[in-house]
Amino acid sequence: MGSKAIHQLLLAFGLLNLYFYHVSAAFGSKKFVHPSKAHKAVVIQSEGWAQQRAGSAQTVSAQCTETEVIVSIRPDLFGIRHPVQPSDLTLGGCGVTSQVSAPPTFVIEAPLQGCNSSVTVLTDEIVYNFTLEYKPSSIPGIPIMRTNPAVVQIECHYPRNHNVSSNALNPTWVPYTSTESAENILGFSLDIMNSDWSGPSSSNTFYLGDLINLQASVDNTNHVTLRIFVDNCVASPASDGSAPTYTFIGNHGCFTDGQLTNSSSQFITPRVDSSTLQFELDAFRFYDVTASSIFITCNLTVTLASQGTDSLNKACSYIPGVSKWTSVDGDDLACSCCDANCVADLPGRKKAEKRKQRPRRNALTIPAEWEKTLVVGPLFLKNKPRSVVSEHLAAAEKQQSGSSVLVLGSVLGGLALAASTFLGFFLYRKQISN
Repeated sequence: MGSKAIHQLLLAFGLLNLYFYHVSAAFGSKKFVHPSKAHKAVVIQSEGWAQQRAGSAQTVSAQCTETEVIVSIRPDLFGIRHPVQPSDLTLGGCGVTSQVSAPPTFVIEAPLQGCNSSVTVLTDEIVYNFTLEYKPSSIPGIPIMRTNPAVVQIECHYPRNHNVSSNALNPTWVPYTSTESAENILGFSLDIMNSDWSGPSSSNTFYLGDLINLQASVDNTNHVTLRIFVDNCVASPASDGSAPTYTFIGNHGCFTDGQLTNSSSQFITPRVDSSTLQFELDAFRFYDVTASSIFITCNLTVTLASQGTDSLNKACSYIPGVSKWTSVDGDDLACSCCDANCVADLPGRKKAEKRKQRPRRNALTIPAEWEKTLVVGPLFLKNKPRSVVSEHLAAAEKQQSGSSVLVLGSVLGGLALAASTFLGFFLYRKQISN
């Protein structure tokens, strides 16, 4: 990078630094020190001042504020008892803005970035340069003049809040261009959470009958407060989304799995905050598919948190027990289209137009980048293992069954022996009696 390019870069950083410095001051920031210590005005007399009388008082003074420079000029500019006309004084092309009678003074107020000012970026300060010019006008009918043109350089010095060196620049402010681009790049995330929602799950293995905790969120840093929605979610045994697939959230935020399968799947109410949406998915496997893995693909969208929910921006759960749709955000009316087509219900809109522009999502409110498709997986689904207690119970039942058979056999054997003894005794008694 050439020296000219480096100078232009430093100048740009300096301008932006001072810009934010002034904007903050304009909104009442308390961190700036007193102007007498933070801003320094320097007046440099140059051409034409040789005619000024020795020992005459200073006739040009300046005051630098956070937003402007105020230049005061005495009418006897050269101290030679020949007052100048205010129309002959300009500061970078800007004329006198007011006059003070006691003591007689001409005043020019100019914005720091106006009146043809220039900026110089130094190691520890930023300097605004102004040129005060005096161009005496001719007196009609009189071919003489008693003052010469003159130029006064006025400088406003401001401290810098960071150092400039050959090392990387570390500005103490966020450049507007960086902020603007960052607002169009949102940090979406979709995570599998542990059972108490305290953090991401350490395992991706689940059993049929489990509830899989999923959390969608968006980073609100450097942005106005946002509300996140899960527009749709599709499950597939393959990472590429190939068939078979199962859409368990569809119709723009309707958790259809609860209605289709009478499951416990639902959005968690209430939200942790507007930028987070948690939901539970009743674990399942694909029928007649040998693979136990499942990949989940969800399309996440955001709106301004101050914006109400509507048919395309909602989070609705189906409650099987009462056959009713409920909204996480309390607006159940927005869920009324979940049994129909939420796009078709929009007045004057065709289904094909939906993907081109979401309602309330235009260049002035919601950038097109405020949606993201994310994939989580693989999740491995297994059948519930038989518990150790069940196995012990089965063994005990088997042992008890065997014991019962043994006891029954013993009882029957005893009865047979008793019967045979009684029969023998009866025959013996009969033989004796005969």
